[in-house]
Amino acid sequence: MSHPSTLSEADALSAELAAVKAGERLRLLHQRYGSRLVATTSFGIQAVVMLHLIHEHAPEIPVVFIDTGYLFPETYRYIEEVKQRFPKLDLRVYQPSITSARLEAVYGKLWEQGKEGNDRYGIITKVEPMDRALKELGADVWISGVRRSQSKSRAERSFAEQQKKTLKVYPILDWADAQVNVYMHQHDLPPHPLAEQGYVTMGDWHSTAPVTEGGDAESTRFNGEKYECGLHLDSGVSDFQI
Repeated sequence: MSHPSTLSEADALSAELAAVKAGERLRLLHQRYGSRLVATTSFGIQAVVMLHLIHEHAPEIPVVFIDTGYLFPETYRYIEEVKQRFPKLDLRVYQPSITSARLEAVYGKLWEQGKEGNDRYGIITKVEPMDRALKELGADVWISGVRRSQSKSRAERSFAEQQKKTLKVYPILDWADAQVNVYMHQHDLPPHPLAEQGYVTMGDWHSTAPVTEGGDAESTRFNGEKYECGLHLDSGVSDFQI
């Protein structure tokens, strides 16, 4: 398997993607990269938009979902609803190699053990399964639903960026929240059931909270501490965002 190896390829791809709309971006990526391409989803608050775009424009792209074993019950039920709505979606579910019961028995509640605990938790429940998915699928081009408007740290991000062995691509990077909402309304897409309870981001039940007055999306995860799971395994991606 060959790898996109230069930053110039990412720069050129970014320029191409910026010139077309989201659906065309997905078709372009599928035509160019074929079996090297994989998408990921968290089934988060607005994840249904990217899933619908893939379903309508490039359903051949496999979509990896990492089930940490600690998602909200509402998220698991939401997944089943979306799967029924999008029958052409090629959803691939990956899980940690260790059960949640065993994880807690051996390591305790890692999410309560500061940065070191969160790092270990992230590697076990998110990074290792994703690394395994990339290897099994033979993928080195990774589609993510990250958007610039989601956080200040993403404001300068390009449509494509090389992260060691993996080329990450963001087809709806330039979509504002209003555009996401309009798209959901136009296509009658089901919102995540916890959205109406004040959740603006979605992750594991133990590390995600509704937004409070004066807070922002970043304040709802990991008790407001800025934390992203660094990928330490073979795929070489510098951050884990889906």
